[in-house]
Amino acid sequence: MGYADLGSYGSEIHTPNLDKLASQGLRLKEFYNNAICAPTRASILTGQDQHKAGIGYFDQNLGLPAYQGYLNKESLTLAEVLKQNGYSTLMSGKWHVGNDSTSWPNQRGFDHFFGIIGGAANYFNAGYMPLAGAKYPVIIEEDNKRWHKPDDSYYMTDEIGDHAAKFLDEQSKTNKPFFLYLTFNAPHWPLQALPEDIAKYKGRYNIGWDSLRKERIARQVALGLREPNQPLAVRDAEVPNWDNLTYDEQQLWKAKMEVYAAMVDRMDQNVGKVLDKLKQLKKDDNTLIVFISDNGAPAEDVAHGKVHAARNIGPVGTSGSFESQGKNWSFVSNSPLRSFKGALYEGGMSSPLIAWFPGKIKANTIERGTAHLIDLAPTFYDVAGAKYPVVYNGTKTNPLIGKSLAGLFFKGEELNRDKPLFWELWGNRAIREGKWKLVSVFPVNQWELFDIDNDRGETNNLAAKNPDVVRKLSLEYLQWVNANNVVLDFNLIKPKAILDIKAN
Repeated sequence: MGYADLGSYGSEIHTPNLDKLASQGLRLKEFYNNAICAPTRASILTGQDQHKAGIGYFDQNLGLPAYQGYLNKESLTLAEVLKQNGYSTLMSGKWHVGNDSTSWPNQRGFDHFFGIIGGAANYFNAGYMPLAGAKYPVIIEEDNKRWHKPDDSYYMTDEIGDHAAKFLDEQSKTNKPFFLYLTFNAPHWPLQALPEDIAKYKGRYNIGWDSLRKERIARQVALGLREPNQPLAVRDAEVPNWDNLTYDEQQLWKAKMEVYAAMVDRMDQNVGKVLDKLKQLKKDDNTLIVFISDNGAPAEDVAHGKVHAARNIGPVGTSGSFESQGKNWSFVSNSPLRSFKGALYEGGMSSPLIAWFPGKIKANTIERGTAHLIDLAPTFYDVAGAKYPVVYNGTKTNPLIGKSLAGLFFKGEELNRDKPLFWELWGNRAIREGKWKLVSVFPVNQWELFDIDNDRGETNNLAAKNPDVVRKLSLEYLQWVNANNVVLDFNLIKPKAILDIKAN
């Protein structure tokens, strides 16, 4: 999901429940993920850089500790720490940080789990997902037991919401506080949605992506999320003008966006389901809720490559279809930022962040923030009064590296760091320190420097004018690489087949 896909971040998509949390709570202008699913989830769950946790790539084992494809024992999950501190630990949704059963949620601290072990799934059935030239099995589990309803008798987003509400009901019979990790798969491809949700958006996208992007950007300015004088990201050269498409092309693209919007809409409905359950249980006034997305919207065209074409056997949105949003609409979803999922430009790694805690967080607050996934674990432990152990089950733990956001959330205090933020993904690199962001795209490996305070669209490369800044940050990057066992030359470990995607 992109930076601009919620109503509270400029979208026309109907997201009243998340927008209510935003209006009654706090939004950050700048919150960073790791630009793609598994590495992001590794950092969410552990408070570690993805490589330190063992998920430098995906959930495949590439034979090196930083790329082993599952969470290592030194990196404790939120569930392990909070459970040790007296919490019930619940999860419903997508896991994607370990395929072997020894690395599943119930084995990493969760009392109850329902959801998808791997990275993606059809929404109406548990059929295989064709990835990287092979049949990728979809494993859906509930507390270590295989779960499967008859095909086309369920919708996965609803099942994730229903199980979360059920777990909260069961947990309310204890006298413990709870932690719920709710990880919707939507709106990840394939684009599949319920007919009644799709119907809400019929005709809404007839205006095309050019006009829709202008609408969203204007709304972001009105909301106070961006300054009107900030330069916009340059239009991606591969996104065609809407008016240059044929009639049939426009019909297909309109249908894709109608379904994508419907998927986000249904996700929001299930957020509402959980909020209603909290209110029913009289726990809504003592619960911190944080909402983020795991990467920017993707440039992936999964339906028309060699691997996927045979899977796309029905109209867009149905259980027989296998389409993705594609670069053309993702260009809108990531407004006003540059690039897409998998890239370390702002569009690939920027997430909305909504934080809500009645009586603790001031309503309708917008802060810059410049926060990161690694800050979430320290925040939750701070709020919960939980101790993070130095040794756990006989293993010395990796120390937490992030900063608690409690001061930012509750008092509006500026977030100060003593070290930059670092990223590496598929050979792509980035560093953020203060206003400066250094970016390098694999395999070119040429540093670009941007002043994010004045150019979040990353339109003006200042590397040549600021060689001292480039030198300083690049040296700090090498120190981070060594400390986290990052492979500097991605060609040395590059899998034979990176996922069948195009992430520019």
